[in-house]
Amino acid sequence: MIEVEGLTKYYGEHAAIRDLSFTINKGEVIGFLGLNGAGKSTTLRVLGAVLLPTAGRVKIDGLDLGAEPHEVRKRIGFLPDVPPLYNEMTVGAYLAFVAQLRGVPAESIGQRVREAEHKTALTEMHDEVIGTLSHGYRQRVGVAQALVHKPALLILDEPTSGLDPVQIVEMRKLIRGLRGEHTVLLSSHILSEISQTCDRLLVIDEGKLVAQGTESELSKGSGAAIDIEVASGADKAKSAIAAVDGVKSVEVVRTDAQGAQLRVQAASELRPAIVRALVQAGVDVLRVDRGASQLESVFMQLTHTRSA
Repeated sequence: MIEVEGLTKYYGEHAAIRDLSFTINKGEVIGFLGLNGAGKSTTLRVLGAVLLPTAGRVKIDGLDLGAEPHEVRKRIGFLPDVPPLYNEMTVGAYLAFVAQLRGVPAESIGQRVREAEHKTALTEMHDEVIGTLSHGYRQRVGVAQALVHKPALLILDEPTSGLDPVQIVEMRKLIRGLRGEHTVLLSSHILSEISQTCDRLLVIDEGKLVAQGTESELSKGSGAAIDIEVASGADKAKSAIAAVDGVKSVEVVRTDAQGAQLRVQAASELRPAIVRALVQAGVDVLRVDRGASQLESVFMQLTHTRSA
């Protein structure tokens, strides 16, 4: 679906991205990860045919972006970090206008608008003026305008930006529903959203691609994070866990009247061995889970994150 080779984009003398190469298969949901200024948005804008690259080659759906940019744009739906909305228009009129601009035949515009509204749960908002909508609904309209012409490739730059927790869950469900029918490229600062939504990840640091693969593939070699909750005796539990072969570190995260929570960094999956050690030490185990922040740990390692 997407073939990128040696992609480079300069702004004056500054290289926003340098020598990026990767391939994305049809129907995949791909997450772009990177710190602010790493080059994520520039990459998405080039792939969205909003910017032309300084060097390198991009092929989308078999078409060369440099040779046939207009044909490529017909196959792309793009939601930038600030949705391109007209506040004075109603949702339905705006989507119809966008469909017309994207070359949808006049006789098909009504059907395409209804389909886009259905996918984004905007059917009841059809006659509402965009300027009166909440931020969450405006984001939905942004997604709807990106898919109203049924693009092969859908590019979403920070689609959950500014949404509350309920809206984030709804947006996640929306994006998951697009899997297969569209190839989706997703950029987000919320690592849990990337983890729960995407098939594979591309990690960009200082304009370069530093890693790509599934979350489990990226996590190989970084060890395993384990969260443990015990009924009491944080120090006793910490000593028992630290004695298990393969444990790298043990941190007491919380202690209170109900017990204690500990975070373990291990060289491999050690949950059974740790539970045995705690039981033998007379520590009551309430909960043992894989650490929820594994992707965060991997991301920080890959991007060499520094404290401010």
